[in-house]
Amino acid sequence: MGPVNQLIRRLPVWALYLLGAVPAPWFFYLGLTGGLGVEPIKALEHEYGKLALQLLILTLAISPLRRLLGLNLMKFRRAIGLLCFFYVLCHLLVWLVLDVQNPGQILTDIAKRPYITIGMAGFVLMLPLALTSNNLSVRCLGRAWPRLHRLTYAAGLLGAVHFAMLVKGFQIEPLLYLGVVLSLLAVRLPAALLRWQTTASDTSGRV
Repeated sequence: MGPVNQLIRRLPVWALYLLGAVPAPWFFYLGLTGGLGVEPIKALEHEYGKLALQLLILTLAISPLRRLLGLNLMKFRRAIGLLCFFYVLCHLLVWLVLDVQNPGQILTDIAKRPYITIGMAGFVLMLPLALTSNNLSVRCLGRAWPRLHRLTYAAGLLGAVHFAMLVKGFQIEPLLYLGVVLSLLAVRLPAALLRWQTTASDTSGRV
């Protein structure tokens, strides 16, 4: 992976932000011009949500890729995470502004439709992650910063479950996304157990 990592180091982060933002106006344009089928609002909502989930999966994959394959994408992790939040926000705004449009109905849907409840829970978990994705927050939070950003794991799981629940009938695609998220969480279990054992040992040693 040496030559690949050297190429990655030469790529500027701003280019990823630029390229990552391109699908947002493109899909919106397709929705306006009939390129998203007979239900453009639903299709636009779906495309933004799927992009967000794909970026969230990529965020979860960065550490395993470095550890298992030697592919180092760490310099892009913050950008990928913020792009993910951007598309989650686009997905949410399309639902709020173009789909439901009724504030009272929004609260009813969140309370009564489990897949929407789960999706909103994932969005709420992502808010502090987006707000603290800056160098000042890293310095201010110190050791608490990485612990806070482990909320990404829960957000990824909730996002995949949300996708699996909202589709009609049996479809393979959302199950594949859910399987990938579960696999990426599973590869972290040994390290998580080691951290827990170390913490428990330190705590018992101080008692």
